[in-house]
Amino acid sequence: MARPYSRSNDSSQMRAALQHETVPIGGEASDASSSSPRTTRADRDEASSCCQLKDLRRIPQCHVKLGPLDFSSTHTVLIDVDTFHRGGGAVALRGREPWQSNVVKMPCSPFSLMTTKSAVFKQQSQTSRWDVISKQLMGLAKKTSVNVDAVEDAIMKYNPKYKGQWSFDALHSFVKCVPKTENYYHTLFPKMAVLALRLPELVKKAIPLLQRGHAAAITLSQAQIACLLANAFFCTFPHRNTSAPTAEYHNYPSINFSSLFGNWSERKKEKLRAIMHYFSVVTDENSRPDGLVTFERRCLHDSDVPKWRSCAEKMCDLYVSAEGSIETEGTGMLQVDFASSWIGGGILDSGLVQEEILFLMNPELIVSRLFTERLGDNECLIITGSQQFSCYSGFSDSFEWAGPHQDILHRDGWARLERQILAIDALRFKSRREQFSMIKVTRELNKAYCGFKGRSPAEPAIATGKWGCGVYNGDPHLKAVIQLMAAAKARRGLAFFTFLDDNLKQDVEQMHHLLVTEGVTVGKLYGLLEDFCAREGSQTDLFDDIRMKIGRSRSLL
Repeated sequence: MARPYSRSNDSSQMRAALQHETVPIGGEASDASSSSPRTTRADRDEASSCCQLKDLRRIPQCHVKLGPLDFSSTHTVLIDVDTFHRGGGAVALRGREPWQSNVVKMPCSPFSLMTTKSAVFKQQSQTSRWDVISKQLMGLAKKTSVNVDAVEDAIMKYNPKYKGQWSFDALHSFVKCVPKTENYYHTLFPKMAVLALRLPELVKKAIPLLQRGHAAAITLSQAQIACLLANAFFCTFPHRNTSAPTAEYHNYPSINFSSLFGNWSERKKEKLRAIMHYFSVVTDENSRPDGLVTFERRCLHDSDVPKWRSCAEKMCDLYVSAEGSIETEGTGMLQVDFASSWIGGGILDSGLVQEEILFLMNPELIVSRLFTERLGDNECLIITGSQQFSCYSGFSDSFEWAGPHQDILHRDGWARLERQILAIDALRFKSRREQFSMIKVTRELNKAYCGFKGRSPAEPAIATGKWGCGVYNGDPHLKAVIQLMAAAKARRGLAFFTFLDDNLKQDVEQMHHLLVTEGVTVGKLYGLLEDFCAREGSQTDLFDDIRMKIGRSRSLL
């Protein structure tokens, strides 16, 4: 069972966010101002073409057909499929574990070696790195109580190169400052060591890398993910401690937790509270989860890129609200992670905005960093089945871990929780004007469409919001239009959460109504964007410009 927590855990995340004058997952701290003309509330209500939230398709009501779990040339399944279909649960699939550039190099591989010196003659020799790791972690596992000094000492024994470089001050400070009612970490560390040591038992087949330009998927059990993350906590993964341009994994995010342990801050404290709660759940035989999770890299190939100027699709169903959040009101929809191209962003450092918060609430997402190469312009990552373990309040510096979350979602035929998360990375802009270039607009359209594009006519709606705004300096009006166009082309409904920005909610609602009543196609809207960008994103507001152009077209009829 998860450890008890002293605060009340049944308060809504939105209420907590409001109390902190912040926003829930997906929010961006910004001024809610707009130069668009305002109408009265009555006028707005009458002038809305938006639907109700209940009208949008969700899992499982949309009945997306799911075939039997199986592996293929593009889908690696790390459990025994036959045993799974016979009701035997998630048993590790036996297979080869090559030491190759297209698979994860595992800590327990016989090819993972390190240099050691003999105690007597000080001679250097190559020895199995897993032997050293096992000896150190076994020393922790055998104890009933372990302090941070012992954890640090164990980690540095098989990472001697970083002695004097890695700091553990955040982990030390964390354990000292956490309230006694919650401070069970001295007994948790041994359990985590036991979990990490199960790696050869739980993962018996090579984990392929999800490489750029290749559409592929990996399905793992939640037990396998927990074991991999325990190894990440103890920094066991070889060749993953540097991001130098010449490093083997220079184009992959970091996975070992070393950067999380140093440079103490209040942010680090709250991050560690969420992550350690996850480990308390997955190391308890009464609460550890036993389902599956799928990580799928999708690529939009040249032949699939829409000819945006000639797209005849009209606007999709839209629900827009200043209240609610992607992860709560968007339950059962494809939930957008406002991602970094380095999946997870600053999750293992000091980053603490939408993507990092999402990964803290659903720590199984962190394992994607182990095998997902940096996303290209026409690529996305879709994660199906991750579990939410925690609640939170606040955002950025006001973020706080708010206790355990009991995930009550149903599981699909592959034993995955019915939660789909879409990671798409927006461009970062130094100035407002920079984004009003059709090269950049088209890039964002293709990126959104890559994620929104479904495989059946019954796909769930998309839950999103101010994607690429905030620290990425995206214009909320432009990003809203881009996502409306991509959703229309994909023929999927859209739930758009403005995160307490009522002005943006009104603006998007009015613009959608205009586009619907005037029968504006995606192609025509693309043309209007081309015209606007040709004037280098003049000081005119984009929505005002679109209204004026549509009004002028109407007057010429």
